[in-house]
Amino acid sequence: MVIRQTKQRTAVAELLANETDFRSAQQIHALMREDGSSIGLATVYRTLQSMAEAKTVDVLHGADGESLYRLCAEDEHHHHLVCRVCRATVEVVAPPVEDWAHSIAAEHGYAQVSHTIEIFGVCPACAAAARAAEA
Repeated sequence: MVIRQTKQRTAVAELLANETDFRSAQQIHALMREDGSSIGLATVYRTLQSMAEAKTVDVLHGADGESLYRLCAEDEHHHHLVCRVCRATVEVVAPPVEDWAHSIAAEHGYAQVSHTIEIFGVCPACAAAARAAEA
């Protein structure tokens, strides 16, 4: 797929390059507006969707169903371990998960299989802070 590099796509990519956390389209739009951009929210949504299709951004679906975006740090297929408290995210490559997904798909005759897996928990820093608060 050939992705045309537009001014808007460049602006969204530059903003995401300076962010380490996943952000919603609304948050990205607000940050861009704070920086003086006149980009519209619909343009941000379309740009993020095309970047997701090109696999240049990771998409995380939050507990409320909202899509959150971040530039991909890994070139290969990966999954995410996400802190429920601070949203810190670790990208993980998990060959056993890949093997399992392909095995299940083959068992049922499926082809062209894709999948996404997000594992939610509490990161070590937030767990330590919770223990300290209880003490």
